[in-house]
Amino acid sequence: MKRTDASGVRRGLTTLTLLLALGVVIGLASGLLAVMLKVVERFMMGYSETADVPGPYAVASWRRVTSVVLGSLFAGFIWWLLRTRTRRVPSVSKAVEGESLPVWQTTVHVLLQIFIVGSGSSIGREVAPREFAAMLAQRMCKAFGIDGRQGRAIVACAAAAGLAGVYDAPLAGAFFAVEILLVDISIRTVALALGMCAVSAYVASFIKGDAVFYDMRLIKGSIPDWRLVVFAVICGVCAGMVGLLFRKASSWAQTNQAQGIGIVWQMPLAAMFTGVVAIWLPQVMGNGRTAAQFAFSTAPGGKMSINAGSTPATAPSLRWVALVMLAVLLAKMALTVLTIRSGASGGVLQPGIALGAVLGGLLGILAFLVFPGFAAHLSVTACALVGAAGLLSVSQQAPLMAMSLVMELTNAPSSYLLPMAIASVTGLVVSWWLEASFSSRPQLKEPRCRGVQGKIS
Repeated sequence: MKRTDASGVRRGLTTLTLLLALGVVIGLASGLLAVMLKVVERFMMGYSETADVPGPYAVASWRRVTSVVLGSLFAGFIWWLLRTRTRRVPSVSKAVEGESLPVWQTTVHVLLQIFIVGSGSSIGREVAPREFAAMLAQRMCKAFGIDGRQGRAIVACAAAAGLAGVYDAPLAGAFFAVEILLVDISIRTVALALGMCAVSAYVASFIKGDAVFYDMRLIKGSIPDWRLVVFAVICGVCAGMVGLLFRKASSWAQTNQAQGIGIVWQMPLAAMFTGVVAIWLPQVMGNGRTAAQFAFSTAPGGKMSINAGSTPATAPSLRWVALVMLAVLLAKMALTVLTIRSGASGGVLQPGIALGAVLGGLLGILAFLVFPGFAAHLSVTACALVGAAGLLSVSQQAPLMAMSLVMELTNAPSSYLLPMAIASVTGLVVSWWLEASFSSRPQLKEPRCRGVQGKIS
């Protein structure tokens, strides 16, 4: 009995040591990847993304086009070499199931993802730190002789720690591991994921800083009441439809992604479309921070603050803002799907938040135009917050992760959790009903998949 107890203690200490070591290393890597994004942005477009300057509004139009096209041309050529001349890098979900991530191929693959986002391509950057973290976890598990179910859990938690480190979101990282990668909400798994994610986020903050990701100054003084709850139900219905469309379109784009030499010309072509649209709508560039901040920075009266791309003297009218939001919503979704289809690798978490925030902001403005008495008590920023959580929950099929990530990125008051939860649940129910309705028709029936994340991550 004593030998058994001693063996259990040793295994526990080994797991704890591995957890701490991985958390520290992943935090360092995530912080460095965040710094790399800023360096690439500065080099390619002459600006650095912050909460106050979330997009390339001051960048010349010709430079926006040149940056995104040249970045995709370079990345497309290197990806073509990687995918045709060397061993292909598997997804994070496959790595969790046991497929090995090759070291140098994964490293190059990760750096290319950060590079195209910094150059302006419309795709998320959060897959890069997850892949690198999963690769590190596989190597360390092998060194410690850990395999099987425990090894699978450690690799999944490490991937989640990459997400937590790059966005300073330990709670969202933990829910990402248990809701999406492992589908196992047990005390042991939650503790392992939360511990590694917390260490990673803490270490990464020393490198990239701990400033809030989104500027939510306009939400201060706004207290959610029954009107926002009613809005959350309406927004949830719309988020269910748009989120399902985005999830299906992203999954289709990944399944039909360009192969072989096609990636060399299709990626720059998709980038050209992005650059041309960005001449008039710079919000479509990058991983989605610009588009989301555009919605978060729209004041109750429809005016936009400086970090939404305008000054008080040049702020457009309320109807014009609504038209711009509609254009950004449609363009951002189309360009993200096109970028994935062209052969680019990346994520859809940040684009999902961006689409949800713009959708929520648009619905908030429409409510103000149609029902001014009712909407006078609503904040467009609060509507955008609710929309971001609702659509991300639908597109990822992971409401706990979605709400946690939105809350941690915005540092919004906890009183907004209720309307966010209502929008998330409503959106999920609507998306499930729509999916079931279409699946019941033989001509529209599709094979079910494990969500977008299992395809793109």
